Amino acid sequence: MKSFRLSAAALLVPLALLASACSGASAAGDTTSDGKGSLVLNVGDQKGGSEALLRAAGELDDLPYRVKWSTFTSGPPLLEAVNAKAVDIGSVGNTPPVFAAGAGSKITVVAATHGDSAGEAILVPKDSPLRTARDLKGKSVAVAQGSSAHFQLIASLRAAGLGLSDVRVSLLQPADALAAFTSGKVDAWAVWDPYTSQVLLSGKGRVLADGRGIVNGLGFQVAAPSALADPEKAKAIGDFVERLRRAQDWVFGHPEEWAKAWAKETGLPYEVALAAVKRSNGTRIPVALDDAAIASEQKIADTFVALKLVPRTFRFADFVDARFNKDLPPSTTAARGYGKAS
Repeated sequence: MKSFRLSAAALLVPLALLASACSGASAAGDTTSDGKGSLVLNVGDQKGGSEALLRAAGELDDLPYRVKWSTFTSGPPLLEAVNAKAVDIGSVGNTPPVFAAGAGSKITVVAATHGDSAGEAILVPKDSPLRTARDLKGKSVAVAQGSSAHFQLIASLRAAGLGLSDVRVSLLQPADALAAFTSGKVDAWAVWDPYTSQVLLSGKGRVLADGRGIVNGLGFQVAAPSALADPEKAKAIGDFVERLRRAQDWVFGHPEEWAKAWAKETGLPYEVALAAVKRSNGTRIPVALDDAAIASEQKIADTFVALKLVPRTFRFADFVDARFNKDLPPSTTAARGYGKAS
């Protein structure tokens, strides 16, 4: 791949756009139809997420219902909307459902994917003296609370013989964390793709540790129990999940086409989008919500409970509905791969 460099200011702009909230009206709790007899499915999304993916794959062309989209900065606020019945379903990483369930939120995990965890990374400036996760002792690390990166940070520290108390954690959402990282206000940043790919291709940072062999690589579709209790909405949710599965298959076979669409949607440079597709985004494979997935999430939950970051012990299985599993492969099925990401 050709050399690709950005200034710190240029780095900040597209990713700030990617992380910004673009929430539209989303009074989904009492919105069943659009007044014209058409069912409305209220979907929570993130910039460059499900809507862009489904459109690029042609999966929005023949919907038997109308989708009302609401966009959020990350998984935790999206799940707050699910709990409030403002959203019927939305996509999140492996950790937000744990925090939501631990807080007693009304959420139900209904579908899963498994992808390469290389995009889940702890980044340091390119000229940083830090070389391993163990070198983070006493250093400052930015991370979004309750995000997949939060657990990846904990797991990476644990693998290095450290704990959260050994580092100075700055709980920052991606846009603020990016600013802190590029200005040198933190020593490291635990984050996910496409932020990882953006920083790497900018030449501003490198990977200190990634999530391979550390985290489970799972992502989820999470629905509102009230929507699942409505037969018509439940049917629409099942159809929506199937469309996402087909779209994910399409992405793997069309990485360049998806990268172009993703770049246009988010403002990311094409080179960054393509690197993120090949490193993580395009590697995802739809998998079953099985005992292994539930057990893996329970370990995440127990970890946060032990750290008193989640207020109560709970059974993750109580927040899972496997009715849409069909004949999917086990959750431990290997992620897809393109070879070297960049």
